[in-house]
Amino acid sequence: MSESKRISNLYQSIYNGNPWLEVNLANTLKDVTAEQAYRKTNPNLNTIWEIVNHLIQWRRNILQRMEGETIITPDHNYFVPVLDPSDVAWEQSLQTLAKTQESWNAFLESFNEEDLAKIYVNNGHSYYEHIHGIIQHDVYHLGQIVILKKLL
Repeated sequence: MSESKRISNLYQSIYNGNPWLEVNLANTLKDVTAEQAYRKTNPNLNTIWEIVNHLIQWRRNILQRMEGETIITPDHNYFVPVLDPSDVAWEQSLQTLAKTQESWNAFLESFNEEDLAKIYVNNGHSYYEHIHGIIQHDVYHLGQIVILKKLL
């Protein structure tokens, strides 16, 4: 199995498979309502919804880097308040998260493994580090979502 396929399988398992850590994003979020996702359990913590939107934007950011774009991360680091707390808007966020997974799957399917060693000019990290970094980022925030659900 190619390295790209191993990475793709790992990323897919974190999203909706059976990863080693025994939880995934899709199953963790499937029974979260818009009201729950919007609820601020502590003024110093992000909401589940804010974290989901943060994940979406970082997934897009890193994918754009892998496609050769130079991206400047905004000062807010993609943590912005949710302006529309409706059920429809929550469903749109979940669908957008799913679409980012589809985009990553398509990218990794056609990715040239020689490019894993390429360096992204803005920070000196390899594409390999970026790809594993976004997986680690998802897992980190998945843990936060699991904890926030317990606090609801």
